[in-house]
Amino acid sequence: MTTVQTIITLLIFAGMTMLTRFLIFWIFPAGSNPPIFVHYLGKVLPSSAIALLVVYALKDVSITNAPHGLPEIIALIVIAIIHRWKRNTLLSISTGTMLYMLLVQFVF
Repeated sequence: MTTVQTIITLLIFAGMTMLTRFLIFWIFPAGSNPPIFVHYLGKVLPSSAIALLVVYALKDVSITNAPHGLPEIIALIVIAIIHRWKRNTLLSISTGTMLYMLLVQFVF
């Protein structure tokens, strides 16, 4: 891509990102109540997104070949325990990622 094409592409990405952020405030201005399904989606979509990421991360794990998914299982258990204990997403995910990398590099 040329420099001009790159700048145009970045401007389009920035504009669309801003549009998606501001659109909700235009559709549901302050003081108006959004429909009940919007409240429902606000409750279920975060958990659904996390579940989708977990399934995607584990889709290629082989339980028939060594190490039989043990690093992934150990990391998932630690993530769940830390998140339940501290309720801090950044802490639980970063700790689980570091543990997984240590397990893969040095243990398994």
